[in-house]
Amino acid sequence: MVLMGCQIRNLVPYLQHPRGYARLCMLHLPLALIELDSVPPWALILASYLLGAIPFGLILAKGIKGVDPRTVGSGNIGATNTIRAAGKAVGGSSFLLDVFKGAALVLLLKGSAQEHLAPYCFGAAVVGHCYPVYLGFQGGKGVATLVGGILSIDPMLLVYGVLAWLLVLFSTRLVGLASLAMVAAFAIGSGIRHGFGDPATLVEFGLLAMILWRHRGNLKRILDGSEPKAFEAKPDNFDEAPND
Repeated sequence: MVLMGCQIRNLVPYLQHPRGYARLCMLHLPLALIELDSVPPWALILASYLLGAIPFGLILAKGIKGVDPRTVGSGNIGATNTIRAAGKAVGGSSFLLDVFKGAALVLLLKGSAQEHLAPYCFGAAVVGHCYPVYLGFQGGKGVATLVGGILSIDPMLLVYGVLAWLLVLFSTRLVGLASLAMVAAFAIGSGIRHGFGDPATLVEFGLLAMILWRHRGNLKRILDGSEPKAFEAKPDNFDEAPND
């Protein structure tokens, strides 16, 4: 059956998958009408990058509150700084949209002949969030978008990540270190579950290296003892520039 020149894909969600891919959600049904099997791999990866590069935190904060998160706190466009700049509702919406960026192409590719590109697409989305072409390659730190990719590729990895995050957070009270532990747990967990040579595992280790680099400011402050701890007020003279 053909609709507007595009073969309609099977819209019945896959309830079982050996890698544990998440189900398609209603948000993806319009996109699922497009036949992707003939789309060049480079175009799918580029589309993932361009989607990941959309700065939802900036768009929502400026559109709803008239605030530019780049002028507040760390100057980051991610959800954490968006909460700081525009409040919990806007920041929470930004977080959900950032998660969506990492999951979108993975879910769209599920069941297609190009499903093997899913790890590369979600990796490209995370790179797009961190280095968005629309903002001169100055973006967020990538954790929320990575979580979206993990949820869509293997939701069980979230268990590894959340346990690591909670363990590090409550033992050190350092949110940045807990986030890095979560990302590392995703990669190690993927290696344990699917093999350390699996494409998704390799992508996750590559993203771990990039996210470590994006958190270098946090790591520097952790090493010199100036990183604020969770549940404590930040000093008035605290400089939160993330990558200095």
